[in-house]
Amino acid sequence: MLVWRWDTPTAVLSSAPVGGGLGEIEWVLNVGVPSDYDRTDLSEHAREVAAALGMGGAGVAMFTAVDLGRRQRCEFEGVAVDATVGISHPTWAADPSAAGVPAVPGTINLVVQVPVALDPGAAVNAAITATEAKVQALAARGVPGTGTATDAIAVAWPCEGAPERFAGPRSRWGARIAQAVYRAVWAGAEPGA
Repeated sequence: MLVWRWDTPTAVLSSAPVGGGLGEIEWVLNVGVPSDYDRTDLSEHAREVAAALGMGGAGVAMFTAVDLGRRQRCEFEGVAVDATVGISHPTWAADPSAAGVPAVPGTINLVVQVPVALDPGAAVNAAITATEAKVQALAARGVPGTGTATDAIAVAWPCEGAPERFAGPRSRWGARIAQAVYRAVWAGAEPGA
């Protein structure tokens, strides 16, 4: 598994199945699971893992069947992105024939760390910018899809400090997020991933 911990108050906006939403956290987990993983009690599984690591408090947990040893880390002008990229089953977000079809293994998990505070709107924009950069990297690699059916993201930033109001792709911090995500996903999406 991959673990991120913070000793200072840290905020997050996440789509993860455990701890998703907007809140304050102490840790993020990216838990490796087998490709036939079928647990539905994800919160309990995350609690078990956190307890085994001696971690309490609030956190975010993502799950993936991707080999976590293939994690890609990119730092770009203060922004750090860790990506685990599994594209064995890419999907198109707006594919009408896939509505209601169960998800299959293949997950892109992103942990984006920004060193400045974000206001809530900027946090949402940061997640959108990161997603756009992910899709751009997949397109550059020729992946036939916008991601997978189980992708997750966590954008984390310090709670203290004057919050940035913008994180779109042309803002100072959004441009850095886009570059870091693009580079990490591009590296992780090498053919056969």
